[in-house]
Amino acid sequence: MNLAAYACDPGRSRGRRHPEAPAPTRTEYQRDRDRIVHSTAFRRLVYKTQVFLNHEGDLFRTRLTHSLEVAQLARSVARSLALNEDLVEAIALAHDLGHTPFGHAGQDSLDECMKGHGGFEHNLQSLRVVDELEERYPGFNGLNLTFETREGILKHCSRSNAQRIEAAEPGGVGRRFLDRTQPGLEAQLCNLADEIAYNAHDIDDGVRSGLITMEQLQAVDLFQRFHDEAMREHPQLQGRRVLYESIRRMLSAQVYDLIEATSAALAAAAPASADEARRGAALVGFSAAMRERSAVLKTFLLHNLYRHPQVVATTGQARRVVRELFAAYLAQPDQMPADFAAREHRPRAVADYIAGMTDRFAAREHERLTGQRLLA
Repeated sequence: MNLAAYACDPGRSRGRRHPEAPAPTRTEYQRDRDRIVHSTAFRRLVYKTQVFLNHEGDLFRTRLTHSLEVAQLARSVARSLALNEDLVEAIALAHDLGHTPFGHAGQDSLDECMKGHGGFEHNLQSLRVVDELEERYPGFNGLNLTFETREGILKHCSRSNAQRIEAAEPGGVGRRFLDRTQPGLEAQLCNLADEIAYNAHDIDDGVRSGLITMEQLQAVDLFQRFHDEAMREHPQLQGRRVLYESIRRMLSAQVYDLIEATSAALAAAAPASADEARRGAALVGFSAAMRERSAVLKTFLLHNLYRHPQVVATTGQARRVVRELFAAYLAQPDQMPADFAAREHRPRAVADYIAGMTDRFAAREHERLTGQRLLA
């Protein structure tokens, strides 16, 4: 692997919280990726909501398929920019490990339940999963990932949470939120790959569901230009092939724009190392024109898909499931597994337990505890 001077080099990693001997055949970031793929939390992503609840259809994206798509996009761009592909893959595969069942509705409901108890945020929970909650190794909790992978997982963090992390881990992954510096370039890339992936696959799932139409999408410049281009070149194109070809071209244009704009930013800043790249402004990004078009697409999806009455109705039920599960476990901790019930900080133990659930397990548990079936 030919790495640029500004890429994260596994041989120069800031290491793990618990020192371990190096693996004989794998780099530190390959080892991180392998630990993530074999984790329990990663397997659960297959039954966690992206936009549509798991029971609503077999072909809609889940957190697992989303994470795989992010990893594919990020690796492709990383190769063109001479960044570390193994690190971006590890970050991409782990970035949603802490997401609740029922997507953002579940997160918002759990955050409301945790008001006064430290709140809940899925990025912070993803870090908590890899640092504390996975139980696989005899010498430590969590997966004991490298600093660079953990840095990329924690892409958002409030100042108060960053201060708590800094107190427990001085100079660690919370420090940049206090210093207002950047994460490594691989982490910056994963953040953009996440956005590119969900914009594209949410269009696909939205049309598949019937909640948005091809006609509505004609009002979105970023989509329309590639739809029209595809039809000019292939006038016989029909059915879902029109959608797929339009999305494919849109994805390619965003990826090429990201590579070109980032290459120009890197050439201008000329960082001599990964740490030097962290100290300036963010260097991975779209051109101004593509950033504006992407923002218009995100606004379209917000109003026409994420806030569609059918989605809102379903997510309203999902919020209720999470809220009532939280109340039930708080009042009856013996209804949780013994290791959760025995923890001293009961609200956080309940939040950890619920956040680790899949959609269908949460729905079954709610029915068991309340006698009500809200999500068929």
